[in-house]
Amino acid sequence: MKLHTSRALLFVIAVVAFIIVSAFSIKEKNMADHDVIGRWDLTVNMGDRIAPSWLEIKLSGIKTLVGQFVADGGSARPIAQVHVKEGKIHFSIPPQWDRTDKEMVLEATLENDLLKGTIQASNGKTYTFTGERAPLLKRTNPVVWGEPIQLLNNKDLSGWHGQGKNNQWQNINGVLTSARSGTNLITDQIFTDFKLHIEFRYPAGSNSGIYLRGRYEVQVEDNAGKEPSSTYFGGIYGFLTPNEMVAKSPGEWQTYDITLIGRRVTVVANGKAIIVDQIIPGITGGALDSKEGEPGPIMLQGDHGPIEYRNIILTPAK
Repeated sequence: MKLHTSRALLFVIAVVAFIIVSAFSIKEKNMADHDVIGRWDLTVNMGDRIAPSWLEIKLSGIKTLVGQFVADGGSARPIAQVHVKEGKIHFSIPPQWDRTDKEMVLEATLENDLLKGTIQASNGKTYTFTGERAPLLKRTNPVVWGEPIQLLNNKDLSGWHGQGKNNQWQNINGVLTSARSGTNLITDQIFTDFKLHIEFRYPAGSNSGIYLRGRYEVQVEDNAGKEPSSTYFGGIYGFLTPNEMVAKSPGEWQTYDITLIGRRVTVVANGKAIIVDQIIPGITGGALDSKEGEPGPIMLQGDHGPIEYRNIILTPAK
């Protein structure tokens, strides 16, 4: 009788031990799978060029991983579920601007805290990419401002260069003028933290944008009378929505006063604060690169319609 009892007890102990070990194994596996949580700056090899991209993975509830993704163009797109198993990542999202029903599929592995994988784009092409964790860009010391810099003279494009070969921009008596869609215009200088004053004017229906450090677009668009949106006037494209729409009518000169410190941005449009000390999660579509920890230029979008800029004054942080 005692022998049977001892065997039964040993069996129970073995079962309990197995359950405990399995539970710890599952917990450790889940913890390992959760290593992918965070924001990632991606560099995509598209064959003819190297393009920036961005990915965020976060926990929703107990175990489900969700996120958002920014391709080389367009706005941030939500990811309904990110599948992760033993360091392998997989998700798909519907197309945004491609005229197709084919979903974009990303597959990657996490090794030594770096992402490596492929993107099967909606256009049917497959690209390779690498990814590293995006920096927090937290600032611990109070900002001390330097001397203001006039980024535009009254006669030519000194201090600026076109992103493409055919530069349609002209300096007409101190007004940067892009009379038609063409290339973007970029400062020769690069900056880290700064205050930027800039004035602009567009015709009805036109569209442009101001890229801070060449990575974060503040939208410039004819949206007067519409409800605010992250992709409309004053928004940080696809990420941050202004608290009100303050766009003037087409043909009127308008102003932005923008402060960027680390990831924190404030946008004052036409004298009203519409975004106040908000964190920009990552790069926006059309960014020059995904090297968020580095200084970058000011880039003016010139490929979406006619636009004029003037009185461009940047005050850098020391």
